[in-house]
Amino acid sequence: MTTDEVGAEGLSEVRGKVTITEIARQAGVSVPTVSRVVNGRLDVSPQTRARIEDLLLRHGHRRRAAAPASGAALLDLVFNDLDSPWAVEIIRGVEEAAHAAGVGTVVSAIHGRSGDAREWMRNLRARASDGVVLVTSALEPVLHEELRALGVPLVVVDPAGSPALDVPTIGAANWSGGMAATRHLLSLGHRRIGLIAGPPRLLCSRARFDGHRAALEGAGLSVDETLVVPGDFHPESGFTGCNTFLDLPEPPTAVFAASDQMALGAIEALRRRGLRVPQDMSVVGFDDLPEVRWSAPPLTTVRQPLAGMGKLAVGTVLRLARGEQPDSPRVELGTELVVRSSTAPPAP
Repeated sequence: MTTDEVGAEGLSEVRGKVTITEIARQAGVSVPTVSRVVNGRLDVSPQTRARIEDLLLRHGHRRRAAAPASGAALLDLVFNDLDSPWAVEIIRGVEEAAHAAGVGTVVSAIHGRSGDAREWMRNLRARASDGVVLVTSALEPVLHEELRALGVPLVVVDPAGSPALDVPTIGAANWSGGMAATRHLLSLGHRRIGLIAGPPRLLCSRARFDGHRAALEGAGLSVDETLVVPGDFHPESGFTGCNTFLDLPEPPTAVFAASDQMALGAIEALRRRGLRVPQDMSVVGFDDLPEVRWSAPPLTTVRQPLAGMGKLAVGTVLRLARGEQPDSPRVELGTELVVRSSTAPPAP
């Protein structure tokens, strides 16, 4: 059996051919011991190695070559989707760090679908990847266990949910970023502030919402549910959300969109209504994507270090590939409010 034919079925056989777990059982060793042989590690006794390699050969598994001194030769970078400039910034940081380390990268998108994730896992086994950087996605537990069994280190960037305790994560200070955005609008005199929130299933969305709420409460205000609309980080939801606010009997004087893309959609909604930013409504985004400094007007936003998160993720996964542990299993990089021309005091 080729390694890309091993399914995620764990202990079961696949089309009459056995998984690594079954090979470990037949060899009378643990799954990690088989993984060490598959990964070309040398810390296995000659007799045990020979027995495992014989079973691997018999069942068609491909054993990896010994890892280079850097600990890795190929990394997998996996997104839920790639249709956002946000993903491009992460890729830029990953590519820069990987290139400096002499490591190749493979970029994939699994689109939140179980079948795509399993197909990616089959391809990962076939190309013998040495590490995985997973961005704003969640693997099924059984696929996570397959990575563990293969001895492939995993680092999660901007985790979608609560990751496994043994998986390092790299994120941004989303709570403080959400607070800074709303505090900025409050400091300008706005009291009716609309929020176009991100998907509630994502930790970053909930943290930005909580930071927004904390800023309002700090000013003696509470969250008005009519001033919170759902979004998905894409421009269309920002456009729709802003139109919802504009249809209210008393629209907000400012909008905090939980992503730059949604902020740009909100600005377009205002433009089509004949309204001006910031004279008629202020708009704040989140991300500081390169294009927002050239929008009309240039967007006030919260900068999160997307490329820096990618670089740090590569450094962390390379340390794991060398058998080292990261300095901290949970890292949050700081965010920064960037004030441009899309915010101003509310109109009299």
